[in-house]
Amino acid sequence: MKRLIIISIIIAAACSVGFGQKKKKDKYKTPQVQIPVALDRTSPASPLDAQSLADLKWFEVFKDEKLQALIREALMNNYDLRQSVARVESARASLGITRADQFPTIEANGGGTFQGVYRKGDIPKPLEETKHPKFGEVLLNLLTFELDIWGRLRKATQAARADLLASEEARRAVLTTIIADVATSYYNLREFDYELAIAKRTLASRQESLRLVRLRYERGVSNQLELRQSEELVYNASEQIPALERAIEIQENYISALTGRNPQPIERGQLLTEQVMPPTIPEGLASDLLERRPDIRAAEQDLLAANLRIDVAKKAWFPRITITAFLGFQSGELSTLLSPSRSIWSIVPEISQPIFNGGRIKSNIKYTEAQRNYLLASYEQAVQNAFREVASSLVSYRKVKEVRAQRELLVATLQDRSRLAYMRYNYGVATLLEALDADRELFNAELSLAQSHRDELLTVVGVYKALGGGWQ
Repeated sequence: MKRLIIISIIIAAACSVGFGQKKKKDKYKTPQVQIPVALDRTSPASPLDAQSLADLKWFEVFKDEKLQALIREALMNNYDLRQSVARVESARASLGITRADQFPTIEANGGGTFQGVYRKGDIPKPLEETKHPKFGEVLLNLLTFELDIWGRLRKATQAARADLLASEEARRAVLTTIIADVATSYYNLREFDYELAIAKRTLASRQESLRLVRLRYERGVSNQLELRQSEELVYNASEQIPALERAIEIQENYISALTGRNPQPIERGQLLTEQVMPPTIPEGLASDLLERRPDIRAAEQDLLAANLRIDVAKKAWFPRITITAFLGFQSGELSTLLSPSRSIWSIVPEISQPIFNGGRIKSNIKYTEAQRNYLLASYEQAVQNAFREVASSLVSYRKVKEVRAQRELLVATLQDRSRLAYMRYNYGVATLLEALDADRELFNAELSLAQSHRDELLTVVGVYKALGGGWQ
């Protein structure tokens, strides 16, 4: 009973210590950032439709079944994702280690002291020959417990939990990046396929034109200049084919790496021009970005952990109170070692108070405050980057659609021009040069149209990624 009174007096004395400082209850608040009214300046902010891109999951945005299969495979085997999962598990284990400091530690320690009793003048005998060895004592460290009066251990646990949440948000950011990378690579692959089909079709058409020009040249109707011009167009179309085949194989190898497998051919689904676009692209999403983007949420959790660690560093000024309790048995005979009459126990309270440590605590506080300031700037930068990425992706989506529409009109015009030019040449009204120029411009325009189809799909991927992967 006396010992308990002494312990209570010590704890009360420790609680009254604090260097005359009052304990402040500073609660973390999300940093205020300036939010734009609308992220897309080309159109006024408007309420979202019932089903917009931000409300769709990835398999509702990218409807190509082969692309969906590739994304699922990447989400299972991608090395970046596996690394992020391992980081989450590491943060979870670290939280468990930090949280364990709030609980008592129980250990069992055993020890024995062997002694021999001899008469005066006798020569000591070896230990195993003594008749009455003493077995000493066996102690059980019942608990070692630090009283978290100032909340230092609790704050450290909260900081570790914020680290875990940040790692989980980082994993979600990796998921979004992987989905966007696979979709981007797949659309690039389909665009190369589309260009290859155009090149082969153009080559076949030019080879047929060259055959007719050669027949006219052999009959004396055409001249050698027209023959060489026709050959030039054939060679121009021919050189595009191996270059595109090379780009296709390199893209397939990249997609294979994203899905965690060795280089191999990639199965195709819908054609580039058959890809289904999402129903609606959102316009006014400025404030929602703070909740949608996993990188912003991860940055905020990092900032929260840094604020908590400042509090932990400041609490190092306060005394630490530790209680250690022992229970054991002591005997000179093995048969009576565990007898209740031989039990011993002790309770040892300890107080440690830093007095001089060369400025270590003060420097640690400054270090944690500097880390907090760094992470605050990182959070604000992440928010600004999010606004910029969404604004850029929205305007790109709208303007690329306009570009694609104009290129479709251009291709239609050049197709008619090429038909009329060859018709005039066949009737002898115009020169072959006019027809060849029309054919050359048509080929380039068709390639540009294929690229605009791809760019339109890529802007959808960009908006999806900028919104944090949809509302999931």
